[in-house]
Amino acid sequence: MNETFGRFVRRRREELARGRGGYSVRKMAAMLDIQPSYISKIEREEVKPPSEETIIQMAQVLEVDQDVLLALAGKVSADLRGIIVKRPQLFADLLRQIREAPDHAILRVVREIRDGKW
Repeated sequence: MNETFGRFVRRRREELARGRGGYSVRKMAAMLDIQPSYISKIEREEVKPPSEETIIQMAQVLEVDQDVLLALAGKVSADLRGIIVKRPQLFADLLRQIREAPDHAILRVVREIRDGKW
């Protein structure tokens, strides 16, 4: 991902605005109960990305996956952190091993685990 958090938020908000309206900076700020100037600063990357809670709310408003938005902000959700902390060496090794793996290979592993075929 080469896109930054702020640029992604702006691009997605503008896509939604073109598609159905109601996604001006002011309207989005009202949906999130934050100041419009703060959204503007986020989009212009004048401030760091907001808290995990606000990012999750933004993901809902922007209709995007919260983990994608958190990753763009350089964050990992609390539930994933909890999973990793329970077995840090195992997950560190797993992530390093799949770093260069193609998406289809990773999806296969995910499906096997989810379906209990291991």
